[in-house]
Amino acid sequence: MKILVTGGAGYIGSHTNIELIKAGFDVVVLDNLSNSKIEPLARVEKITGKPITFIKGDVRDRDCLQNIFNNHKIEAVIHFAGLKAVGESCEKPLSYYDNNVYSSIVLAQEMEKAEIKKLVFSSSATVYGDPEKLPLTEDMSLSTTNPYGASKLMVENIYRDLETADKLNGSESPWSIALLRYFNPVGAHESGLIGEDPNGTPNNLMPYISQVAVGKLKQLSVFGGDYATVDGTGVRDYIHVVDLAKGHVKAVQAITEGLNGVNAINLGTGNGLSVLELVRTFENENGKPVPFQIVERRPGDVAACYADATKAKELLNWQAELDVHAMVKDSWHWQSKNPNGY
Repeated sequence: MKILVTGGAGYIGSHTNIELIKAGFDVVVLDNLSNSKIEPLARVEKITGKPITFIKGDVRDRDCLQNIFNNHKIEAVIHFAGLKAVGESCEKPLSYYDNNVYSSIVLAQEMEKAEIKKLVFSSSATVYGDPEKLPLTEDMSLSTTNPYGASKLMVENIYRDLETADKLNGSESPWSIALLRYFNPVGAHESGLIGEDPNGTPNNLMPYISQVAVGKLKQLSVFGGDYATVDGTGVRDYIHVVDLAKGHVKAVQAITEGLNGVNAINLGTGNGLSVLELVRTFENENGKPVPFQIVERRPGDVAACYADATKAKELLNWQAELDVHAMVKDSWHWQSKNPNGY
């Protein structure tokens, strides 16, 4: 079975490619390389011993999508492609709506024309906004505190409307869509060959910690030290990227084996860790100091956010297996082997 992976040269996409190939799928990657590099795909091929078909292009390019669907027998799509930084989305909202929402509309339209109706969408825990209670369950009311989260929630609603219309029109082959709301991916492949390699100063916590530890950055900026949490810093549900990748494989298997309709599913560990708890664990596990300073809160951030992942277990037979010690160890293994990234 052949899977199209949009944004498949990125951090989560490259790890997912490995797990897809291990599960017996053939992979076609579409990526415009605006926030990624081609090198991870070569390393995925080295790890798996299997080739990946790579197409450089943009999901908003209809001709590109049509060529892919005409020339490859794609049976399902995993849609990662998009911009992903909360802070940046507050500064450049139009870019986020263009990249994240418009691309998702074009993709669905071209999939429909090609009669491909099995889709795994990369959503986010940001659709829960400022949580009314924790842990977060998929049936909670949804809201957003930043344009990044708003873009993900818009796409979720678009895909729900699409599936509803499909049923109203009496479609004989209805949509099967998994909306995977994942939390904070960290870590790297155990080989140390692939990992998170952001352009410029990292927006995400773990690569920032790793780059401080390796000497690329002077110190970590911790955004906010006065939240109502265990130590005043933000609490998040950190999930190992390999666990996350396996969740996408389970989702593809589910929607191709009979899970119909639109299903929102949390992918997280169910445990919340503060920024400083993660920093201390990294230091203790790897023996590397991580100097930090507390700075002002970042626009759009919430105090705490962690998942109830019961539904993932029930629908996908998936649960996180790697703990925070594996997360920080694998992150440092990647960074220390690749101090300047790819």
